Amino acid sequence: MTGMETFHSMTPTTPLAEGEELLTSFHPDRATYYRDHALLAAVAMALGMAALWIAGNPHVWTGAVGGLAAVAVRAFYVASDELAARWDLTNRRLLGPQARAVRLGEISDLRVLGSAVQVVTRSGEKHLLKYQPDRDATRNRITAAMAGGQA
Repeated sequence: MTGMETFHSMTPTTPLAEGEELLTSFHPDRATYYRDHALLAAVAMALGMAALWIAGNPHVWTGAVGGLAAVAVRAFYVASDELAARWDLTNRRLLGPQARAVRLGEISDLRVLGSAVQVVTRSGEKHLLKYQPDRDATRNRITAAMAGGQA
């Protein structure tokens, strides 16, 4: 792979160090992806209708159509990339898409945001493991690896 292909890869490209072992991989879930987008569409539809109502537009229903269309186009346009993303957890690091690598000792916080797990480092970097079928299990596996246990 060239440098650009490595940077744009949606799977980890960082090689394992000597003695480093892969514990588990985290993949996005297709059903979770579409469920999250359905919820986002409902919110966008409501906000679109509210904005038109506040503006005095007599065609409030078009806000629902616009909100749904915007989210649907986004969902189908980026699905191939988002659903191809993979994060690998090793006994030393969390390796992600686009050459991301976070040492377990550098993780300061793990938060859940919807179906995602947010990894926050001591330096303030933030990474999202999106569309996890069981976000709590994902967070618990990373926490266990950070404590030196198996994921």
